[in-house]
Amino acid sequence: MKFVDEATIDVAAGDGGNGCASFRHEKYKEFGGPDGGDGGRGGHVYALADASLNTLVDFRYTRRFEAQRGEHGKGSDMFGVKGDDITLKMPVGTIISDAETGEVLFELLKPGELITIAKGGDGGFGNMHYKSSTNRAPRQKTPGWPGERRTLKLELKVLADVGLLGMPNAGKSTLIAAISNARPKIADYPFTTLHPNLGVVRVGPEKSFVVADVPGLIEGASEGAGLGHQFLRHLQRTRLLLHLVDVAPFDESVDPVQQAKAIVAELKKYDPELHAKPRWLVLNKLDMVPTEEREARVKDIVKRLKHKGPVFEISALTREGCELLVQKIYEHIAKVHQAAQAPVEVDPRFAADH
Repeated sequence: MKFVDEATIDVAAGDGGNGCASFRHEKYKEFGGPDGGDGGRGGHVYALADASLNTLVDFRYTRRFEAQRGEHGKGSDMFGVKGDDITLKMPVGTIISDAETGEVLFELLKPGELITIAKGGDGGFGNMHYKSSTNRAPRQKTPGWPGERRTLKLELKVLADVGLLGMPNAGKSTLIAAISNARPKIADYPFTTLHPNLGVVRVGPEKSFVVADVPGLIEGASEGAGLGHQFLRHLQRTRLLLHLVDVAPFDESVDPVQQAKAIVAELKKYDPELHAKPRWLVLNKLDMVPTEEREARVKDIVKRLKHKGPVFEISALTREGCELLVQKIYEHIAKVHQAAQAPVEVDPRFAADH
C-alpha cells in the first residue's frame, strides 16, 4: 500500500430543502387553510477514526465529497426527506485543518471517534408555520439553509510511543523487525525505508507499546537533503526517542559520532520540542566489533557525544541486548503514562486502605 500522509479535500454538506406554500384542497372544504410542509435538512459530512487504516491514500485520488441535499417540503403537511450523510474513514492520528487559514479544527486520536466536519443546512419552513388568527392564508415560505463548504487539509501523524532516529543504514528497520511483529524491507543500501513503519512490541500479557521507524536522517535534512525531514513530524507524538548509532560503519572513514551530532542538530533545527524529548542512545551492530574492542569503542563514542541519558549496547541482527532494551522502554512508558493520568480521588473514609 502506498503511504500518503498529506491530502487536501473539498467537503460540502447538503443544502436544506425549501419549505412549501400549499393549501388544503378538498371537496366541501372551501377554506382548507395552509398545509405546506418543511424542507428536509441537508446531509452532514462526518470523519471517523478507523484503526485499520494507516494512510490517507484514499483522499489522494478522490478529493471532493458532497452530501445529499434535503428534499423540498410538499403539500398535505408532508415534510421533505433529510439528505443522506456521508462518513469519511480516516486513520487514527489524522489532523484536520482549514486549508485557507491553517487553523487546526479537529484531531482524531481515538479509534472509533466520530466528528462532524461539515454540517448540513436546515430545511426551510412551509407556510403552515405562518398561520395565525389574523393571517388565515399565509403565502410565506422560507428557502433551505445552505450546507457548510470547506477545503480541508489532512495531515497524518502516526501515534507511536517510541520513535527510532538515526542515519540511513543504522539498523532501525532491523531493530523494529527484531523486537516487534513489523516486517519492513531491510537491505544494505541507504534509504531502504521510504515511509514510516509501525510495530507493536509485546512485553507480556496486556503489556505492549508501539514503535515508529522513520526514514533515515542525514546532515542538511532541514534544507531538503535526502528525504528531508518530511517524516520527522511522525515522531512528535512519541514519548521517547531511540537514537541508533552504527558503531561499525561499512566506510571506515565515516565517524559515527559526527553523524550522531549532525542528526541532533537537524532535530533542533526542525523542532526544539522534539529535541527536548527524552532521547536514549542505542549503539547497534556490536556483533561486527571484536569482543575485546567493544568496551573501549563504546566508552569513546559516549564520551565524545557527551551523552547524559541511558546508553544501550545491542545487536539487532543477533538480538543481543534487545530484551533488556524492550523491558526498560516499557518501564519508562508505563511511568510516563501513569504520570499523565489524573490522580484518582480516594474517599477519605477509605484513605487508610491505600
